[in-house]
Parts: sequence; C-alpha cells; structure tokens
Amino acid sequence: MDALHATGIRFAEVLQSGPPWMEKFWISVTSLADPKCIFTICFPLAYFLDHKVGVSVLWIGLVSEWLNVVLKWFLFGERPFWWVHESGFASEGMVTLRQFPVSCETGPGSPSGHCMITGAALWPLVSALTALASRRCASTAARLTPPGAYALLLLAIGLSRVFVLAHFPHQVVGGILAGAALGWGLQARTPVARSPGFFAAAALALLLGSVALHSAVIAAGIDIDWSICLAAEWCSDPAWLRRDTRPFASICRDAGSAAGLGLAAAFPPRRGKRLDPRQRLAGAVLAVGAVQALHRLPQPTDGTLWYGTSFLRYAAGPWLVASLLPRLLLSLARSPGSPHAE
Repeated sequence: MDALHATGIRFAEVLQSGPPWMEKFWISVTSLADPKCIFTICFPLAYFLDHKVGVSVLWIGLVSEWLNVVLKWFLFGERPFWWVHESGFASEGMVTLRQFPVSCETGPGSPSGHCMITGAALWPLVSALTALASRRCASTAARLTPPGAYALLLLAIGLSRVFVLAHFPHQVVGGILAGAALGWGLQARTPVARSPGFFAAAALALLLGSVALHSAVIAAGIDIDWSICLAAEWCSDPAWLRRDTRPFASICRDAGSAAGLGLAAAFPPRRGKRLDPRQRLAGAVLAVGAVQALHRLPQPTDGTLWYGTSFLRYAAGPWLVASLLPRLLLSLARSPGSPHAE
C-alpha cells in the first residue's frame, strides 16, 4: 500500500503544480460536490423536475452516504494530508504539497464519499434526462450528453479530491465505481410511494444501526475514531477542522433526511393536483432558497446539541420541499371557479 500511496502523492504534486487559476477551479469543484449539496441543492431541483426522481435522488443519496460511512469504518483508508507526515514520506525527499480549507476531512479516506455519494445520487437524474433527451431529440449527441456530463463531472470531482489532498487516486476510483453501481442498483428500488411508517423505521434503523455498529467495534478493542486524531494533528489550520465531516454528522444527515421523507409522506400535497411548469420553476427556486436559509441558521457549539439540530435540519428539508412548498404553490394558484380566473 505504501507504494500506491506514494504514487498518489506524486500525482497530487503534479496537479498542484499546474497553473494558479486551476487552484480555484479544483476547490470550487470539490466544494460544489460536497455530499451535503445532494440534500440541499440537487434534491430540491430534482423534485420539482419530477417528484419521483427527486425522492430517488434523496433516498439513494442517504443510503449511499450511510454505506460510505460503514465502508470507511472497516477499510481504514488513509488520507494524503496526514499520511505524507505519518509515513515519513515528507522527510525523505522534497515534497511540495499544500493544504486547503477543504483538505482536513476527519473521517477515514476509503472510498471517496464525494465520488461515491454524488455518483450514486445523480444516477436517477441522469437517467431521467437521458430518457427525456431520447424522446425529444433523435440525435445520438443529445442522448449522450447527460451520461457524458455525468462522467466528466465525476472525473473532475475525483481530480479535485486528489488536488486538495483529501484522497488518493485509488480511493477516488473506488468511490466512482461504487457510486455508479449503487445508483444503478438502487434506482429501481426507490420507495417512492411508501407510508410514513416505512421512512420512520428507516431513519431509526440508520441511526440505531450506526450506534450499535460503532459500539460493537469499540467493544472489540478497535479504535474506530483513529482518523479524527490524525486529522487534528496534521491539519495545517485547526479552523479547517469541521464537525460536519465526522462520520456521525453523516449519520445524522441520513437519518434526518429519511425522517423528513416520512414527514412529507404523512402530509402530502393535494391529491389529483399537479403543478404547472411555471409553478415548478418557482417551486425549485423557492425550495433551494428555503433549504439554504435553513442550513445557514447558527448551530450550538455543544456536541450533542449540534448533532441534534443537524438531524432536525435535515428532517425539515424534505418536508419543506415535498410537502409545504407544493401545498403553498397550489393554494396560491387560481382555481377555475375564482372570479379572477380567465
């Protein structure tokens, strides 16, 4: 593994030695591909494109993120920004590498969550756009545009993660392959029409299953939180260490989102009513704005309260997007019998 890691470090050096303007590009890519964006941007936009696609994006996103956490716990993947020091590689020769505010992830490194979660969650959206292009346009180029953009996006995400020293190349490749496989496998198994009880049970299973697994591994004498200490030791700036990169932050995000889907299922929009294209566009804009505002609210510094409020935020998001906003838009629409209708 050391030879594989050393090759990855040299590749990161090559990327970081590129033109200065590429630095902003790679950091922008890795920031926009943060798994949180699946929950706060991709899901709201996809839901108002097609509600089944939106639910599929969110469901696959939360399942793949939970699986990514479990894989990281058991694969014990190193991260470049600490391995280069822990291994003594930095002291053996001239290694010119820089860290960035997005470098200091605290969880283990294998497989890449950015690649795996984004690749899985965007699969149903890409499939829907490909089918739409096939119906609307007979040209091969139009049909290949969505999957081509998907492949280029994952490639750019992978390179950006190597550039910022968050992952080695083999972790990126593993994340891309795992994400595409999960997206393909889970797309047809999305529980779109399930009852609120199903999603509540899923949220409870994700939360309690993670706690039980974590406790069992600790009881077996394995330090499952080893990566947090290494990240704190080798991060260039302690301010770059973020609690939302810890494994249990992901667990709270996933369980909260599953609970939010249950809330939305318990309070669905009016049956038989559909949003017209203008309402869907307005809904998409309002949904992204509302969810972004929700997640910009200040959070407590206490650890337990932080995780609790994180769960509540991610539970509120799907309810806002899939229940409250559609109800609001339908109530504001002019009914055929209203005196203002044409």
